Amino acid sequence: MTRISFLAAICLLCVGSLQGGESLRLDANENLFYTLAAINAAGYDEGLNLPDNNPLRAQIREYLAQQNIPSLAQLKLFYKHHLPKPGPNAGVQNLSQYISWALSVSGPPDFSWRTRDVDVPPDARALDGLEPLMIDFYREANLEKLWRRVEPIYDKELEKYHTPILEMATKVDAYMRVGTGAYLGRRFSVFIDLLGEPEEVQTRNYGDDAFVIVTPSEKPRLYDIRHAYLHFQIDPIAIKYGMDLRQKRSLLDLVQLSPLDDSYKNDFVLLANESLIKAVECRLDKDKEGIDRAMRQGYILTAYFAEQLPAFEQQQQGLRFYTEEMINGIDLKRESARIAAIKFDSGQLQRKAKQVAVAGPEQSPSAKTIEQAEDLYSKKNFDKARELFLKALEQKGSNEEHAQAWYGLARIAALQNQPDAAVKLFEKTLGASPDSFTKAWSLVYLGRLARAANEPKKAEQFYKDAMGVPGASEKAVDAARKELQTISNQEIPK
Repeated sequence: MTRISFLAAICLLCVGSLQGGESLRLDANENLFYTLAAINAAGYDEGLNLPDNNPLRAQIREYLAQQNIPSLAQLKLFYKHHLPKPGPNAGVQNLSQYISWALSVSGPPDFSWRTRDVDVPPDARALDGLEPLMIDFYREANLEKLWRRVEPIYDKELEKYHTPILEMATKVDAYMRVGTGAYLGRRFSVFIDLLGEPEEVQTRNYGDDAFVIVTPSEKPRLYDIRHAYLHFQIDPIAIKYGMDLRQKRSLLDLVQLSPLDDSYKNDFVLLANESLIKAVECRLDKDKEGIDRAMRQGYILTAYFAEQLPAFEQQQQGLRFYTEEMINGIDLKRESARIAAIKFDSGQLQRKAKQVAVAGPEQSPSAKTIEQAEDLYSKKNFDKARELFLKALEQKGSNEEHAQAWYGLARIAALQNQPDAAVKLFEKTLGASPDSFTKAWSLVYLGRLARAANEPKKAEQFYKDAMGVPGASEKAVDAARKELQTISNQEIPK
């Protein structure tokens, strides 16, 4: 199957036809090829003696060694100067920075940054100065012609992955009940790299783009790719309910003696997110022992989520909305007792493939500002919250995030007894493609404002519309139902 036909199959079978381009992609990446060809010529020798190397790596190295490349001497100096400090992960870190750089540039002929300077990942930014060397090396080594010659080799390698990845994504989407509209503007790409050290899986999340880079291996790294895909699907859920999760952060005190990385010990949203992903993996694999392994490693909500997922499987909501119910159901006393009984492992679990996860759940500028605004709103600092909601509307973000900003402004107007402004702002919210949670609550608020304006028929319709929003919060539906019943009771003649 060609690369193009595979992409078409992905779009048809996984996510349908979406605005904003393909959301799921398996491919080779030219920038990665050019960059890794350059560092292989410049001294990147990690893993050369491992059996899983693709033969292409040795062929490319031999070919480049025979060419007259004037810029190679300067490239070797640059490479040597940017080697990480010696240590057990030095080789992985070395490759990691060049992968980040390759994904952050536009490619030939100028290899300029794809985004604003402030948005360039730090490890890619650390390679400042590589750009002019790559411009010369690309031209002098005639890398474009070399790429055209090796493309068939990459296509053959891609064939090993396309059907398993398609099946994996279809199964995950079906389990989570992911709707086609959930992908708008977001992309998940798997890139096969044949010039890096074997048995590595590296992931990146840059804004709306998620990347998985897989080096040669004896068998396709499907477990690791699925894990990254679950992050792609579940990370936005954790971000959405971040404030609710932070109310449970006292559980962090109980994981300080676990073998977890410090990032999990200091961020409960990150820890809960990983726990949910591991619980989903265990359900998909029917791996009950995996739950215990995850708990012993310190992912302390895995057992709780694994207990809740069977109920999720029996109803119709997508995981994106059902997660709110699971979070609200976390009993701190019960979970504290469960965690206290765990005997944590002495060291971190090591998988055969080396995984480098860079820039975990990534929020857009708008999402970050909205989170700050919501925090101020909860503290009743409405003036500052309003400023930040307005700022979020001017920043880069999804339609759903901008709808949340309008929703914040509308709630503030309602609380400050500005009904006309509140109505207009809630209408702005509904016109900005809000998620189901925001849409349902906006309709409930509009119903309340209509009741206050002595327009019961209008209020009744708003409440009915709120109850009909697919995936709406149960609290919103319950509020609409109760207030609709109140209107009905008032209409009963005495």
